[in-house]
Amino acid sequence: MNTLSYKTISANKATVKKEWVVVDATDQVLGRLASKVAKLLRGKYKPSFTPNVDCGDNVIIINADKVVLTGQKMTDRIYLRYSGYPGGQKKSNPAAILAKPNGADRLLHKVVKGMLPKNRLGAKLLTNLYVYPGADHKHEAQQPKAIDINLLK
Repeated sequence: MNTLSYKTISANKATVKKEWVVVDATDQVLGRLASKVAKLLRGKYKPSFTPNVDCGDNVIIINADKVVLTGQKMTDRIYLRYSGYPGGQKKSNPAAILAKPNGADRLLHKVVKGMLPKNRLGAKLLTNLYVYPGADHKHEAQQPKAIDINLLK
């Protein structure tokens, strides 16, 4: 028996193979889409996943303004933010966020950020997410491949 074949391989920044993928958010449920995108950003679908390395893909989300929320979450869900000053706590719901300019971008970034690690690696992973409200994006030069997000677990 060759014991060298059982060695665990840990990826590092030099050996990671990052890809560009396009995800269409048309009629996708927000939370389910965000959890799968967070897994793509982390690299959890790759066999060479290493928890402390950015080994995930660069994800482009198109048609982000066509994302849906089930039930009454569009008006009942509350997102809080705090300015740091007394009385500076603000409330908003997904409908109010989507109504503002770049609303789909802000909402998807907020939801995916909550599903990533709360450390420097999570902040770095979030920079690999690109959200566009329409069907066109500016990353054709990277030759991204379109994937069906419903086929992922």
